[in-house]
Amino acid sequence: MAVFGVVFLLLLGRICFGEEGRHIYLVMVEGDPPVAFLQDGSAASLQSGKNIHPHGSSETLFKARHAKQLEESHDELLQSNLEEGSYKKLYSFNHIVNGFSVHTTPSQANKLKKAPGVKLIEKDRGAKMMTNHTPKLLGLPQGVWHHSPIKDAAGEGILIGFVDSGINPLHPSFAYEYEYDDGFPKVGVCEEGPLFPKSSCNGKIVSARFFSAGAQATANLNASIDILSPYDAVGHGSHVASTAAGNHGVPVVVNGFNYGRASGMAPRARIAVYKAIYPTVGTSTDVLAAIDQAVKDGVDILTLSIGPDEPSNKKLTMLSMFDIFMLFARKAGVLVVQAAGNRGPGRYTIASYSPWAVGVAACDTDRAYPGSLVLGNGQKIDGIGLSAATSGEWSKLVLCKDALKGDFPTTHELEYVEECQHPDALDPMIVQQSIVICMFSAGFYNGSSSIPAIVDTARTLGFVGFVLVANPAYGDYIADSYPLSVPGIMIPKVSDSQVVLDYYEKHTQRNYNAYNARASIGEGRVATYENHKSPVVTRFSSRGPNFIDVNKHPIDLLKPDILAPGHNIWAAWSPMSVTRPILAGYNFGLVSGTSMAAPHIAGIAALIKQRNPSWSPSMISSAMATTATTYDNRGEPIMAQGQETYGLHLSTPFDHGAGLVSPIHAIDPGLVFMSGYEDYMNFLCSLPNADLEMIKTALGEPCAHSFHAPSDLNTPSVTISSLIGSLIVRRTVKNVANKVEMYVCAVVPPTGVAVKVNPPWFTIVPQGTQDLEVMLNVTQVQDSFRHGEIVLTGNMNHIVRIPLSVLPVAMS
Repeated sequence: MAVFGVVFLLLLGRICFGEEGRHIYLVMVEGDPPVAFLQDGSAASLQSGKNIHPHGSSETLFKARHAKQLEESHDELLQSNLEEGSYKKLYSFNHIVNGFSVHTTPSQANKLKKAPGVKLIEKDRGAKMMTNHTPKLLGLPQGVWHHSPIKDAAGEGILIGFVDSGINPLHPSFAYEYEYDDGFPKVGVCEEGPLFPKSSCNGKIVSARFFSAGAQATANLNASIDILSPYDAVGHGSHVASTAAGNHGVPVVVNGFNYGRASGMAPRARIAVYKAIYPTVGTSTDVLAAIDQAVKDGVDILTLSIGPDEPSNKKLTMLSMFDIFMLFARKAGVLVVQAAGNRGPGRYTIASYSPWAVGVAACDTDRAYPGSLVLGNGQKIDGIGLSAATSGEWSKLVLCKDALKGDFPTTHELEYVEECQHPDALDPMIVQQSIVICMFSAGFYNGSSSIPAIVDTARTLGFVGFVLVANPAYGDYIADSYPLSVPGIMIPKVSDSQVVLDYYEKHTQRNYNAYNARASIGEGRVATYENHKSPVVTRFSSRGPNFIDVNKHPIDLLKPDILAPGHNIWAAWSPMSVTRPILAGYNFGLVSGTSMAAPHIAGIAALIKQRNPSWSPSMISSAMATTATTYDNRGEPIMAQGQETYGLHLSTPFDHGAGLVSPIHAIDPGLVFMSGYEDYMNFLCSLPNADLEMIKTALGEPCAHSFHAPSDLNTPSVTISSLIGSLIVRRTVKNVANKVEMYVCAVVPPTGVAVKVNPPWFTIVPQGTQDLEVMLNVTQVQDSFRHGEIVLTGNMNHIVRIPLSVLPVAMS
């Protein structure tokens, strides 16, 4: 009877409170978190520039007690305002913000919204992943690494945190080299679990946690893939971590072929892992709990290649919970690096909105893997395919549709037969020992067809190889390089595809089953570095202009901030690879995305931090921005991929930010632009039509001050989204070089705008500052943003670039 009563009550609760209708809500409440007791960035000034690690100190004990009190107050608030059984608290956020997440119904959430002490409440919108050679490409071995304070110790002493899908602890990129033991302090907890024994935290990986309360509340997790430990079942988190901080010189071997050696940007940096994304689901609440913990653990740099890819705050993009957490991480002295998003190439697609996070766009590299298909008539067709060549000189060439079994129905009972997805549909006698032509058709466009399925078909039926050609009925397609275990090549352009199909038709007599076309697939695994224009901003990389609200009104702040390699990046992977079957069983993945670009910047930031331990996050990000280049390897302006499948256009700061990062120059930038928490407050308070009450509610303090205009925020760029007549923009630079230097100002003005810098030249002492006024005046109205730059050239060989992006809308 007692058991029946419990079950009845549980069922009653489900009926009354709508279990099926529950959602996760993120809640901020009144009262200061521990980080509020620090001055802006002071956490980073302690212990020779590092964040706080001193377990047992009086300050740490105070913060721990205060955090415990906050957690108890969250429980009390829920108990006093919501009905018993109607909710489940998932996390207490008690370090950088004061708040919690709760799983409950919309009606209960409305009650909570009205409760005394509740400041903000936001529905969880989920989180997603923004899914070797680049150290050499960026000049690290001969440049920054060469100048490392300790030989072969680039990044030593710096802790990079990764909020992502976890890590593969057995990968050689994360092995610990004990001979370099420097007594790096323990900074967190190593949470054990499936596939992740405690020994996984080995000195290279110094902390590892997983956050799953949101995932478990939202979905029925699959225990075989949603591993409840820091282990990475996806590969994404391992890829990101090794790109930033993977060990140097790790052999990249896939399918028995050695593609070279991989290295992270800062191979001696330490890694802290915060798993918050699962194959089945990702939630913002898990991500925010991970961010809170990472800052508490004292990471120097926080890498976010995950997060929401659209604004969750309709009125002000920069006051979503995600951005608020990043702001308070920045206040604690942590440099936050954020993927710009993968929704390009359209304008206003940026997913990084705030000046306190470095938004990273993605470009390609100068490396290419040229594949080729040679036809029996000697014609050579270029394509893409990381595979071995076919054996022997020639093999029979067969179109997939021509190899259907005789009794196979010609109706649509089995879809996409021309895409080589179904071994049972093909006649083994025809395709065996043949190169089979597969068509890129509807199944690939809707996601139901895949290259791994072609590989499986090829293995099952004994293909010599396969060719995936563009379907003239659908047009060109976008092809990425994948390591293939059978010979294969992708031919994504219709014009090339037509050459193959025309040749095939001329040598095929279907009535007599005479397939006389011949072909061979060339070696596609050997990289070339010649005749490849680079960098080019990738098509998928999200673009500016930055915007202030969901209606996409532009804002006076440049986004993305900077450009880094993010296309076809070799790095560590997880053999489970549950979301990318084509990489299953591999320890390395060749992957693309702004997710891959962000850790390049995080690793380079670690190198700058190592060399300049007292620098604030804004100084580090400024150093990278003002020294970036806007020219490619041919000395021409950077180009960007656009809407046309293979078309290029001149890149602008809304595509590439300040330009391609240049580490060797970033470690010695000459001048830097500095800004801190109070500046960000003033920036928010000066936004047009700013909701001052919303800002006060979100940040816990009123708008006591504001800039004359948002454009006065001291960033290393100037963006004016609506210039009417004239405007004066103010900037301050600091000399971080060790010598007195004289700078001369030069301007490349945007079309339709006259620009003057005052003073036109100045001399600045070490650690000295100089105020600058940038006077802009409309000379001709334009229908879109125009771009230029200010260049400060020093007599000690420092060059400081400041991008200008202006929309001149009226003469006065």
